[in-house]
Amino acid sequence: MAEPHHTSSNGAAHGDADDASEKMPPKRLQRYDSLHMEAGMFPAGGSTHAAKVGWATTLHLAFQSIGVVYGDMGTSPLYVFSSTFTNGINNTDDLLGVMSLIIYTVILLPLIKYCFIVLRANDNGDGGTFALYSLISRYARVSLIPNQQAEDAMVSHYKLESPTYRMKRAHWIKKKMESSPKFKVLLFLVTVLATSMVIGDGVLTPSMSGQIVGISIAILIVLFLVQCFGTDKVGYTFAPIILAWFLLIAGIGVYNLIKHDVSVLKAFNPKYIVDYFKRNGKQGWISLGGVILCITGTEAMFADLGHFNVRAIQIGFSVVLFPSVLLAYIGQAAYLRIYPENVANTFYKSIPGPLYWPTFVVAVAAAIIASQAMISGAFAIIAQSQVLGCFPRVRVTHTSTKFEGQVYIPEINYVLMVLCVAVTAIFQTTEKIGNAYGIAVVFVMFITTLLVTLVMVMIWKTSLLWIALFLVIIGGAELVYLSSAFYKFTQGGYLPLAFAGILMFIMATWHYVHVHRYNYELQNKVSSNYVAELSARRNLARLPGIGFLYSELVQGIPPILPHLIERVPSIHSVLVIISIKYLPISKIETSERFLFRYVEPRDYRLFRCVVRYGYNDKVEDPREFEGLVIEHLKQFIHQESFYSQGDNSTEEVEDANEPSVRVQGATLSDSSSDRSTAAPSNGCIYEIQTIQREMEDGVVHMLGEANVVAEPNADFFKKIIVDYAYNFMRKNFRQPEKITCVPHNRLLRVGMTYEI
Repeated sequence: MAEPHHTSSNGAAHGDADDASEKMPPKRLQRYDSLHMEAGMFPAGGSTHAAKVGWATTLHLAFQSIGVVYGDMGTSPLYVFSSTFTNGINNTDDLLGVMSLIIYTVILLPLIKYCFIVLRANDNGDGGTFALYSLISRYARVSLIPNQQAEDAMVSHYKLESPTYRMKRAHWIKKKMESSPKFKVLLFLVTVLATSMVIGDGVLTPSMSGQIVGISIAILIVLFLVQCFGTDKVGYTFAPIILAWFLLIAGIGVYNLIKHDVSVLKAFNPKYIVDYFKRNGKQGWISLGGVILCITGTEAMFADLGHFNVRAIQIGFSVVLFPSVLLAYIGQAAYLRIYPENVANTFYKSIPGPLYWPTFVVAVAAAIIASQAMISGAFAIIAQSQVLGCFPRVRVTHTSTKFEGQVYIPEINYVLMVLCVAVTAIFQTTEKIGNAYGIAVVFVMFITTLLVTLVMVMIWKTSLLWIALFLVIIGGAELVYLSSAFYKFTQGGYLPLAFAGILMFIMATWHYVHVHRYNYELQNKVSSNYVAELSARRNLARLPGIGFLYSELVQGIPPILPHLIERVPSIHSVLVIISIKYLPISKIETSERFLFRYVEPRDYRLFRCVVRYGYNDKVEDPREFEGLVIEHLKQFIHQESFYSQGDNSTEEVEDANEPSVRVQGATLSDSSSDRSTAAPSNGCIYEIQTIQREMEDGVVHMLGEANVVAEPNADFFKKIIVDYAYNFMRKNFRQPEKITCVPHNRLLRVGMTYEI
């Protein structure tokens, strides 16, 4: 190990897009492979699930969404009235007030907020709190990792319309956000909090559903064991069952309405809400903790959006779930007006005799399926968190070739299973679990409201009147529900906060050290003269084959290169320094993935490569990855030779405003197209042949293994975070080569100590 370098914990952020654009190379170097602005000018590509599709496909996706997304919300009639009237019904008119609350809560939050507003704030078809965070991060540079490059803004689906100077409001807020380190940290923590709450939902949902129908712990274990088959297969199988469930509860609701009390339809008049609170006062406010359970699973509409599309989610909710669930609640209210003593078991007591056992069987199946949306959502969120540097390494298995966002994580699956079994065994009653679940549901919704408000202000440039109405009406309603849910904090409400606290600590600790590791490499990167000095050293052996040296640094030569050469005085005949970088976007086309440039002197065959992925992209297997890197490297050399020939003939190049055409996947100007038809130079041919020959000798992957420790003068808290918490996670989670599947016989670990 080399002696550790020291670095300040608050190092300056380099490499942002504005700085890069101000330090552009001479105009003749503005080309697609320069790692500068022109490097990002690629042909636009389509997003598979964000693109417009036909009605047949949309209806097919809407059918599938019923089995994946709506099971949780669809089974809420099993427990809402019992959770609301925990002490029994003192006045049957209270049923009209609660029924009116349910009607307008479902209309206001799932229908208006999510279906017509939040779903529009998707990230090229992907949803969830990280999608909102990525939208905001692309618009304003609020990411805590200073690895932004100018060419990132030119990737398909990445760049958003910048505010014009006439839009002073959006421009002013954008600048304030970018200049405030505290706001960046706050935005990150709020996003992580919402993410942690959604994962907590994945723990509580199976327990909530299981207790309603008496599902045993053994059934819970089976539920988690089948997750390895993937959301696509499991969800498609579940759709007919959930659809049958919706038809049953709608039919039973109509039956109870007609048989018992049609007058409950008066609940559509919101005056009964006012009467309810006048009559019950504080107890009415407390009961909101049970009413809010009528929209459990609403966040799954947005979190699972990447599996379907906006129109499919909207159809599934408005055509199937919305009328079915409302009819079920109205029927139960009509039944309870006659039999208020049966409120503890309303659903099963209100089923007509001949339909009892068929409904019971479907209810058991539906309650199991209800857990699927949040469990699948937990997998997707952990996968997104990991690639954005917010979670320790775990194995992410893509379970579907049709939907990139459908993933399975074995470690997370088994942890969720253990937690669910423990929660079910300890809480034992739906009421107690419901107290915990209510806080998790409303907290995520309120954070989503805040993030969407930012999107409305800056990106959509919505009228201030509409923004105020959105924030006051929807945000205000959520705050009222949240205050009621917190009232039952000691009765189980602490559980989601405990889960969220643990997950936030893990994610924040990992991201904190991840940022400081990057700043260390940034501040200790090697001078560009270092390679020129290397080329003059005659005692430095050139090994046959190609070396891939991995570093997180996207600009400059990382400090791990001289550290390696000091220990092993040799270097591969062709060396590619690779930075794998994840952009705040769901997917990146393969044609846009690789950026190259030479590290001078060119004849030393040392290259810099940035490989860009979206947070839902699947990393290629080693053989495929090697082939893609070498193929794009040869294309880069080929096009560099054309530019070199052009540079010899003229000092000025074409106007950047001239029309452009595609040449081998790059964007070039018309005036350069003639030069692309010329034969490549002899030097280019020789260099490509050399790379092909070295490829036959094999590729060695050199992976940096940083031992991160707190610097000696760090405070006690920082030493606990870095030396103990972070290093414990690093040693007990998966190692980098297991994530990228690099074969051990071609892996060289390069150890180095970082003091931060």
